[in-house]
Amino acid sequence: MRHYVLPALALAVLSAGCSQEALQSGEAAGGEKEAGVSGTLSFYTSQPDEDAQALVTAFQEKYPEAKVETFRSGTEEVISKLQAEKQAGSVQADVLLVADAVTFESLKEADMLMNYESSEAEHIPDDFKDPDGTYTGTKVMATGLVVNTSEAAEMPTSWSVLAGKGAKGKSIMPSPFYSGAAAYNLGVITRQEELGWDFYKSLKNNEMSITKGNGGVLEAVASGEKTYGMVVDFVAARAKQDGSPVELVYPEEGVPVITEPVGIMKNTDNEEAAKAFVDFVLSEEGQKLAAEIGYTPIREGIEAPEGLRAVEELNVLTSDTSELLKAREEDKELFGGMFGQQ
Repeated sequence: MRHYVLPALALAVLSAGCSQEALQSGEAAGGEKEAGVSGTLSFYTSQPDEDAQALVTAFQEKYPEAKVETFRSGTEEVISKLQAEKQAGSVQADVLLVADAVTFESLKEADMLMNYESSEAEHIPDDFKDPDGTYTGTKVMATGLVVNTSEAAEMPTSWSVLAGKGAKGKSIMPSPFYSGAAAYNLGVITRQEELGWDFYKSLKNNEMSITKGNGGVLEAVASGEKTYGMVVDFVAARAKQDGSPVELVYPEEGVPVITEPVGIMKNTDNEEAAKAFVDFVLSEEGQKLAAEIGYTPIREGIEAPEGLRAVEELNVLTSDTSELLKAREEDKELFGGMFGQQ
């Protein structure tokens, strides 16, 4: 996803209002610099590189005594790294921010997360946070269709376009073996009566291509290599704003939504900084930064960026989180058998 972020916009957000005089007097873009938070914080995330860096830079502007070290990859690879570290008896991450609640439920079940109810979480809808405080959603990210406007005869309104004759060999989606969003989508979509596993079978029969992540989907569609793709909405909206010949479509049947939760690892060596980081991500300042970069914020009272829909405007496809957790590996195995992925 790193080719279609808006680095100039992110830098503008971080630098707005930061005069040299303000920096000298100890003020940052979002307000006063804070004391008392210091040391190294290890941050694991599946966010695009530039977005993760924008968040880290803003946090370090607020807490100049803290140093954040970031590991970034797809959700599935981030979790594999965490599990390997756990088996080795030394989990390195302090804070985790990856795709979906199901992933966090697996870590909660493994007793790897700290219970921390941030005071900022009171502004987050209850549906998007763990009642035990082990994780909280940070944004709203729906998966929809990205369409190449130069290649498509008309804009589709339904997921069924991917199974149509005009899309044969011309569609692409991310792999659930790499993308947490894709793994979540697989679980949710296959549990919808109107879609189900038959939907994925129709995609296989129509020669749907599989790529590693959402960034690969966007590149293929924006370049005209493919006409249609399944992708998280903010990626398509950014690319359109950046001049790519693409359009974002929210299919009429509904869309799966992930919230890219944040949580603190139970073994953290820097609890104070970890809590401050979570507070910052959920704060008004952190949520406005997310919106400026191009995400739909999850905090109440902050508008979605141009081109994206707020959660109340979406027809959200859902399924029981505990069921999705229990079935995730089996779902991926079935998908792998169908598409020859692993």
